[in-house]
Amino acid sequence: MSKFRIFGGRNFESFSEDPFLTGKVAAAYIIGLQEKGIGATIKHFAANEQETKRATIDVKVGEKALREIYLKPFEIAIKEADPWAVMTSYNKVNGTHTDSNNWLLSTVLREQWGWNGLVMSDWGGTNSVAGSINAGMNLEMPGPGRLRSVDAVKSCLENGSILESTIDNHITTILKFLAKANASSKQQTRQERSVDRPEHRRLIREAGGQGIVLLKNQNVLPLNIANLKTVAVLGLADMCLAHGGGSATVNPHYKITPLEALRRELGDVVEVSYSEGTQIRRVLPVMAEGLHDLDGKQGLTLSRFTSRDVKQEPSSHSNCATAATPLMLRDPSLAMSLEGTYTARETGSHYLSLQSLGPTKVYLDDDLVFDVQESCDDALAYLMRSRPGVLGRYNFVQGQKYRIRCESKAPSSLGSQGPLALLAGKPGMWIGFLTQQVVEQDLLCDAITKAEHADLALIFVGRTAEWESEGQDMDDMKLPANGSQDRLIEAVCAVNPSVVVINSTGGPIEMPWLNKVKAVIQVWFGGQESGNSIVDVLLGTVNPGGKLPMSFPKTLQDSPSYANFPGDLSKLEVDYGEDVFTGYRYFDKSPLGLQFPFGFGLSYTTFEMDVIDVDSASLVPEGKITLQIRVRNTGSRYGSEVVQLYVQKTRCPKEEALKQLSAFKKVNLKPNEQRAVEMSIDQGSAARWDSSEGCWSMDKGLYEIVLATSSAHTSAVINFTVKETYRFGPGNRINARHSCL
Repeated sequence: MSKFRIFGGRNFESFSEDPFLTGKVAAAYIIGLQEKGIGATIKHFAANEQETKRATIDVKVGEKALREIYLKPFEIAIKEADPWAVMTSYNKVNGTHTDSNNWLLSTVLREQWGWNGLVMSDWGGTNSVAGSINAGMNLEMPGPGRLRSVDAVKSCLENGSILESTIDNHITTILKFLAKANASSKQQTRQERSVDRPEHRRLIREAGGQGIVLLKNQNVLPLNIANLKTVAVLGLADMCLAHGGGSATVNPHYKITPLEALRRELGDVVEVSYSEGTQIRRVLPVMAEGLHDLDGKQGLTLSRFTSRDVKQEPSSHSNCATAATPLMLRDPSLAMSLEGTYTARETGSHYLSLQSLGPTKVYLDDDLVFDVQESCDDALAYLMRSRPGVLGRYNFVQGQKYRIRCESKAPSSLGSQGPLALLAGKPGMWIGFLTQQVVEQDLLCDAITKAEHADLALIFVGRTAEWESEGQDMDDMKLPANGSQDRLIEAVCAVNPSVVVINSTGGPIEMPWLNKVKAVIQVWFGGQESGNSIVDVLLGTVNPGGKLPMSFPKTLQDSPSYANFPGDLSKLEVDYGEDVFTGYRYFDKSPLGLQFPFGFGLSYTTFEMDVIDVDSASLVPEGKITLQIRVRNTGSRYGSEVVQLYVQKTRCPKEEALKQLSAFKKVNLKPNEQRAVEMSIDQGSAARWDSSEGCWSMDKGLYEIVLATSSAHTSAVINFTVKETYRFGPGNRINARHSCL
């Protein structure tokens, strides 16, 4: 539920740049989940929008922006869906870590919002004993408590820094949580299993297709198969970009690539050629093929040592399938080694890499290839395998065997790693490998040749989980790597006038080639059925109905958070200097840098809509204004439109955003079908935070309800008035005068 900011490595996990949309989507998700008896935990509470120094960074944010932008999604989800649990974030907010932030956990979450569920830390995200207990953080994760051990809690009780009654309250909350989860049931726990059902496959495919956003279309989509003899499929089409990296990574039952789906659908009538065209590899793949351990089995021999001296007798031996050691969080070993042989399959100066937690040496025969003497400075990158580490090359001869020995010691310290203190004192390493031929091959020329002889070029671009992942923020808004994907598009456009770009990322990219291509679709990370979902849209089996949940700037410099990221790392502070002017709230006042607006998305059909009735011309305390809106499909295809209502004040103070999303509804219509939909706005969706009074406010004056298809495309404007200023909250009590209760 963290808010989308342009550099965020976990943007693909965020719902939106808009707090209202984020809160409403989250609430619907939670309700559906908990109706099945499965508890939801919402995270990360709060202001956790960057991975850079996420465990120690102090987010400086004003109360107005905090309430309207960063806390609002949580408030909506808490009040409308009542999730079982809330997870705190790693960072500080205005000087205090969130797990120990009494204002966030007790004042806002429990007192003002009236919630009484369980608060847990993120994994390793507990920063104090007495502070977190007194603030209202119930449960340290993972268990058993690393910081809040039995002895540590007893010590705090004895010195009076926490009270026994406070512990009792925490225990009561945890027991209530366990009762909800039926944790005391004597029923036998079912073994975890993989369930792959046809209805699940259909749902994933349908959801993926409906979420695709058509950004540009110059009469090329959907594809007219009758007019095509040859199609060049280029770029990342042979990958299924199902998800981003980090803890969001899951193991699907299968993955359908776009290339596979295209060949299945077009193979009998259209010639489909493929070329990769570009390399966007960030890290070398883990060394696996050609390895044999000391017993001749595939893999390497893993030896563990109880001291940091790898010359002593090991405590145990086992087989390791690849040149990557397993995580040993509960293993007391302080050093490890990998031994065996590698048989070269090709001659060449091949590429190697090493990532390790502690000091590590790697030998090939008697040659010392890597000698890393320092402890890892980015343990999260090690954990996520998102950085290449130390790089090197070695001359191999085909068919020759090479002895491998890798020796790695536990790090003496991982520095200020916050949650990754869990890895302190634990050895670990992985070795990457790729042949010279694969790394240095020219892919672009082959792609150009195939595109030149095709009727149409479909170029698949995006970011893999190596580039868009938990544990790292993005360096820029460009497609990786080093401009290679942009060069592929430009080169193909020079030889083929019919180019469609299919982009798979979790957020905006710069598009220097936008005016040269016929169409662009944003396909996100569509899960295991991603290839099928994309091809459904390309062929017109599915009419794209997705809308952008965030604004797309033209360049990185046009983004509102550009100047404020990553903050002053010498002070470990980041200033949310854009205040409330995030996303479309910023572009409403600075539109020149906007490429595609929030809420935007084209269709293979067309729509018209207008307001046919409004039940009130004024908004009163605890009241609402209801509109009847007529939506008509004026095209020739079945499709969907998302009706959007924004509220804005006619005369907007400069410290206020011009407008804010206050209602939305998706409408599905057949060709020439029309329907009246009812939508309402109320004080909760229209009010602004008054920092001077410490509450929500609807100021006296003239307002407008903007009926739109995006934040930048208006269909109609309806006026209404607020006759007298009234304020309410934080406990939702109304005061129609001029002070806050």
